[in-house]
Amino acid sequence: QVQLVESGGGLVQAGGSLRLSCAASRSIFSINAMGWYRQAPGNQRELVAVISTDGSTNYADSVKGRFTISRDYAKSTVYLQMNSLKPEDTSVYYCNAHRYDMDYWGKGTLVTVSS
Repeated sequence: QVQLVESGGGLVQAGGSLRLSCAASRSIFSINAMGWYRQAPGNQRELVAVISTDGSTNYADSVKGRFTISRDYAKSTVYLQMNSLKPEDTSVYYCNAHRYDMDYWGKGTLVTVSS
């Protein structure tokens, strides 16, 4: 089992920045991949960014060059640095952990970008 707790969401003006954090209940050494997804009202949940155990990363085209995913093993925490935010980035952001063919999700944190 892996429990995930997100934090860092909030209201920000377009062009601003936020950093999301996802704290895991166990060492992230044992987690194959961790990522951030988002879901806006009426839309499907979509991948934003993912980082694998080998450090490789993957981003949605819509956030490339603006968002950065990183991790801190000592804190068992994954971050999503979001810069140059746009109103279309407004969503609930969810942390995901993929471990041994199981997916675990946090409860989400709301990011609202005003124009």
